Amino acid sequence: MEKTTIPATKYGLTGKFRAKAGQADKLTAILLEASRQVSAVKGIRVYAIGRDPKDENVIHVMEIWDSKEDHDQSLALPETRALIGQAMPLIDGKPEGVALEMVGGLGVD
Repeated sequence: MEKTTIPATKYGLTGKFRAKAGQADKLTAILLEASRQVSAVKGIRVYAIGRDPKDENVIHVMEIWDSKEDHDQSLALPETRALIGQAMPLIDGKPEGVALEMVGGLGVD
């Protein structure tokens, strides 16, 4: 059987952040502000934040962009840099994440 490859249509990221004890609400608020700010940036499709119901200190972010270049350009914006600067001291350890080649689905196409 011949393998068929479905081409990627978008660039995606998942991120997992562990907030320092007592800082999860503050970190969540910063990520929600990031979602508001990024809503006007070229290429953003999804920037969703979720809390882990089994661990009050874990916050997940799902991003979908038209391209990796659009995502990378968003990281250079002064307002993005400022929010990253506010968030980093609240994070316990190194954030985890995975870059994805989005191939389609509801909210992607």
